[in-house]
Amino acid sequence: MDRHQLCEALSAAGVPAGLYEIADCPGSPGGPRPEDRLYLEEQAGEWVVGVQQRGVRTVLERFPDEDRACRRLYAQLTQSTPPPSPLTPEETEQLLHDSEGIQRRAREQLARALDAARQPPTGDTGQHAGGDRDR
Repeated sequence: MDRHQLCEALSAAGVPAGLYEIADCPGSPGGPRPEDRLYLEEQAGEWVVGVQQRGVRTVLERFPDEDRACRRLYAQLTQSTPPPSPLTPEETEQLLHDSEGIQRRAREQLARALDAARQPPTGDTGQHAGGDRDR
C-alpha cells in the first residue's frame, strides 16, 4: 500500500480527514485541522508514523518501507472503540457545572493515551528501524 492508496482506504473507512496528515497525498484536506493528529511522512529514507500535538511533532514509529508505515497508520486510525455509554443524571449535572475540570481531565487522558501509543506493542517484532523513538 502506498500513501495515495492509504488516503483512499481511510476515506472509504469513514475516518475523518482532520485526524491525520499524509505527505503528498492529493486527498488531504486543506484549511484548518485539529491541533492533535497522526501523520505519515518520509524522513531520511525512512517512513515515519507520528503524532502532532500542540504544534510539536513526535515520531511514534519508523519503518523501512512505505507499505508497512501505511498499514500501521491505517490500523491506528481504524481501531474500533466501544460506543460511549449514555450519561447519568449526575454526570449531566457535573458536566454542566464543572467544564474546566472536565477539560483538564480530558487533556490528561489524551496525554496518557498518546504516551501509551508511543510505547512499543507487546510482542514487538522489530518492524521499526533501529528501535529508537524520538520523544
